[in-house]
Amino acid sequence: MDTKEISQLVIDITQRARTASLDLVTLNTDRKNQFLHELANQLVSQTKGILEANALDLDGAKRINLSEPMTERLTFTSERIDTMAEGVRQVAALPDPVGKEIEQLKPPREFDLRKIRVPIGVIGIIYESRPNVTIDCAILCLKSGNASILRGGKESYHTNMKLAEIIQSTLRASEINEDAVQFIPTTDRAALNVLLKQDDTVHCIIPRGGESLIRFTVENSRIPVIKHYTGVCSVYIDASANPEMAESVVVNSKTQRPSVCNAAENLFVHQDATAQLPRLAKVLHEKGVELRVDENTKSILQGTGLPLVDASEQDFATEYTDLIISIAIVPDTQAAIDLINSLGSGHTDTIVSNDLNAAQKFLAGVDSASVFHNASTRFSDGFEYGLGAEIGISTDRLHARGPMGLKELCTYKYIIHGQGQTRT
Repeated sequence: MDTKEISQLVIDITQRARTASLDLVTLNTDRKNQFLHELANQLVSQTKGILEANALDLDGAKRINLSEPMTERLTFTSERIDTMAEGVRQVAALPDPVGKEIEQLKPPREFDLRKIRVPIGVIGIIYESRPNVTIDCAILCLKSGNASILRGGKESYHTNMKLAEIIQSTLRASEINEDAVQFIPTTDRAALNVLLKQDDTVHCIIPRGGESLIRFTVENSRIPVIKHYTGVCSVYIDASANPEMAESVVVNSKTQRPSVCNAAENLFVHQDATAQLPRLAKVLHEKGVELRVDENTKSILQGTGLPLVDASEQDFATEYTDLIISIAIVPDTQAAIDLINSLGSGHTDTIVSNDLNAAQKFLAGVDSASVFHNASTRFSDGFEYGLGAEIGISTDRLHARGPMGLKELCTYKYIIHGQGQTRT
């Protein structure tokens, strides 16, 4: 397609989505949930076809030498498809937020005035690599009454198109407007440029991907954007931390799935807990983790024979999405808080401590969307929060922050019943 054809294609998609969004506002909960249960069944029954499409994308990833972490994000297995289907069922089981009363006000004119949750309208989601996002975003938007326009990356094109085909056929079978979920069928950057200008029909853009994609979206969009630029997450081991718990939390935070945004990139250790460092560093090294260390850490670990890399300040502000971790020793909890607030990204951070006062100070002082005590950063996730799935993790401050589920995909309006009041 040439640029003109792409432009018209995207404009048509957004206009149809806007019409569909008005239909979805009045779609009852039972119809939504019937669609979701059927979609979950279809995903499982069509596992073979999904894996065949995914194999085409994985072959393409090899040809372009896609990095191992990005390839891992791209990869589907039967187990991951089953988990994805279970996420769909969980969303079906969640309360429908649409039409729910947030509060009842008592204005002086004695109106019956209520603030009610309503859908945002049309939401555009732009994402890279992870094809499960296609399902997560489609189901969360539909359950919350929003029409969605999905634009995936070229790395996962075949998988995304197969998932979009399953969604569309299930919408038809459920007698729901097919335009409620649409996938832009081209990876041409021109389509993205057009989408970001459709502020008459699209009400919100959510980019999920690398920092360059998110910055491009923010800089070129006329539509409000909910975003997170990077996931620079940290673990802080306090002086009172249980060594076994600290090791478990650090290793899980870093190595359980290093390619994702809630994996830990930094480790800060209280100066009175450094006796734990040699064993912890050895375990991380055995897991394949590269150790980037400040001078104090280096002096402690030099006799271990472990390979060490000198860490720069920029390393502590870097999202590696790989088996790399930056380590620094800090004099106290406040120093850890200050480093996290200055070098982190406001995504997710955790303290390992048996000192409740230190934990409370950390929880209050760290300015991030999710702050944990004695738990892995990997739990910063919509599924783990009981949201069923998430449409993204926001590090913004307005409208939504942290994992975004159904309620975060709603805005509100005021419903007023009067008795003939007029204003003088």
